[in-house]
Amino acid sequence: MIVVIDERELVTEGYHSLFNREGVASAGFAPDEFGEWVETVADEELKAVSAFLLGQCEEGDIRAQRIRERSAAPLIALSERNSLDDTLRLFEWGVDDVVRKPVHIREILARITAIRRRAQQEAATFTEIGAMRIYFDGRDPEIEGQPLPLPRRERRILEYLASNPTRRVTKTQIFNAIYGIFDEDVEENVVESHISKLRKKLREKLGFDPIDSKRYLGYRLADT
Repeated sequence: MIVVIDERELVTEGYHSLFNREGVASAGFAPDEFGEWVETVADEELKAVSAFLLGQCEEGDIRAQRIRERSAAPLIALSERNSLDDTLRLFEWGVDDVVRKPVHIREILARITAIRRRAQQEAATFTEIGAMRIYFDGRDPEIEGQPLPLPRRERRILEYLASNPTRRVTKTQIFNAIYGIFDEDVEENVVESHISKLRKKLREKLGFDPIDSKRYLGYRLADT
């Protein structure tokens, strides 16, 4: 989920629509609402945020240090002024990147991916579970060396399961990571439909179902 912070509701709604077209969950906040939210939101919900986009806000409304204390997600400023002083001020304030508007939504997504990739250079960009190699940079998984093309949300679910190898994750946690914690237009049960389709594809390639589920406890990936 991408969080957009801007004092103009029309702007946050516009970005929500654009991200939705790309199949990416998002949520919009006014600066004062965001400040309260980031102070009180549960850690599990905050983990669903893949990036923060900072639009028009009064200086001092948003504390970069507090965001950094609670999340390592990229923080990108959207600038409407072609000013070197403004750009340098934003970097000093603590953002990871400054993007001048107008900018295509796909460029924003590409910049988020690039920042996350740089941050993960010393960490693993994939994990191997049995015959599966599951990437965390947007690439399709591989099974015995052969790519397995998956729709975006099925791939994200597989990545999320793979990123939590030592514990089970609940349907609610998967939903929050894939759709965002504020999407009221989609029922949580859609996760079961995605997992059912994902299971079928993995079973066809592996010869068994690698998604182990237990009622009330959640899901995890197994290698046999």
